[in-house]
Amino acid sequence: MTSPRPAVLLVDDEPHSLAAMRMALEDEFDCLIAPDATRAAEIMAEEWVQVVICDQRMPDRTGVEFLTEIRESWPDAVRIIITGYTDPGAMAQAVNDAGIHQFLTKPWHPDQLLMAARNGARLFQLARENERMALEMRFLTSTTQTKLDKRRAALREGMGFDSLLRSPFSTMNALVETARQVATFDVPVLLTGEPGTGKGRLARALHYGSLRSDKPFHAINLAGLPEDLAAVELFGAKRGVLPGGVNRIGLAQKSDRGTLFIEGVDAASPGMQLALWRLVSEGSFTPVGGQEVLTANLRIIAGAGPDIAQRVADGDFRTDLYYALGVTELPVPPLRARRGDVAILAQHFLDELARQHGKTAHGFAPAALEFLENYDWPGNLSELRNEVTRILIFAQSPVMGAELISRAILQAPPGDSGADRRAEPALTAQGPLKDRVELIEMRILRETLTRHRWNKSRAAAELGLSRVGLRAKLDRYGIADPAGRLAEEEEE
Repeated sequence: MTSPRPAVLLVDDEPHSLAAMRMALEDEFDCLIAPDATRAAEIMAEEWVQVVICDQRMPDRTGVEFLTEIRESWPDAVRIIITGYTDPGAMAQAVNDAGIHQFLTKPWHPDQLLMAARNGARLFQLARENERMALEMRFLTSTTQTKLDKRRAALREGMGFDSLLRSPFSTMNALVETARQVATFDVPVLLTGEPGTGKGRLARALHYGSLRSDKPFHAINLAGLPEDLAAVELFGAKRGVLPGGVNRIGLAQKSDRGTLFIEGVDAASPGMQLALWRLVSEGSFTPVGGQEVLTANLRIIAGAGPDIAQRVADGDFRTDLYYALGVTELPVPPLRARRGDVAILAQHFLDELARQHGKTAHGFAPAALEFLENYDWPGNLSELRNEVTRILIFAQSPVMGAELISRAILQAPPGDSGADRRAEPALTAQGPLKDRVELIEMRILRETLTRHRWNKSRAAAELGLSRVGLRAKLDRYGIADPAGRLAEEEEE
């Protein structure tokens, strides 16, 4: 499809002049004609005119007066005037008043008129293109800024405090509120708690809630890391120290203007503790194999075990480093102290793992959640994630039943205050032998029935009991199916 031809409005009170102009232009333009300014204004309101060619001498008003009027309403239209006068002063005034693009003097030549019309149409298109590009630039600038703001908001939402899953009544809520206040102050933070409690995720949330959120975040775990390797990772190394003869930039330098999270700081050697004290208190460090002292503007968040204060008291951890890190100390609770959060976290892990492995999973059965909620989780979040992974692997339906849960978690009845599901306490506790044996027997019965989805015939066969004997033990210990199903007399 060809593009429409440009429209030219020809204004002149002499019919033979209009006919001559039309003959010169009609091969390349759509020519609209008007015998006076009034009709020309009506055509301007009805048509999309790109070029106006107007005679200066007309009965109702002059060409300059008409072009001055249309300049207000149709400023993009290119205005050309034909005149028999060549007074420079009059021309200058016409340019100022009407924004005249070109003057044509009488008598004009057809090629001269055609060239003027072509130039006018080209000027109109260039002006429109320039306007479009200006609008696009403003839009792109606005869009780019909007995308940047959305990216920052997504980072804060995806890795900020909103990513710390918890129930409305969780013990984590008070910690998160305190952390939100601490995040905006550019001071070191010490996170204490058992391994696997989520100190790393909290450190990221502190970073993305701070003024350094658009700067780098790096993390390192010193637990089990040899001192020489830890020094290289943290402070870098000069040429010749490492194989290959190249310089190594450490995390302290990479984290400049950002945040460095150092997990397992309580596992640092005395020499590393001194180097960390310099980094925290002075922002200075020396690369391995070097002599010069470098500086970095970074925020340090450290993670340590819950007994770090005792280690300071025993002389195993530098007092000055402890107080330099602990401007604000935030204790992260273990998972066993977060009753009500386990179901939310387990469902989150299940959804995440199901997407990762391409397996359909809708959720957990109520009995399964009851067991998960009341387990002590000595491995905290890591153990819970591993357990959910194992459940997903062996699941045969979209709903995860209690029979899929590991035996260690099943070996005790659920309780509001949590349960120690291991048999060791019963073996080591004091009391009559009969009571301790019955406790172990009760746990084994419940665990076996749960694995067999409360099919009593199968459970009795595994335990070497008759169905009558199993039923008697269940009645004796008050063990009932948590799903509330009635006993099945015709079980397999």
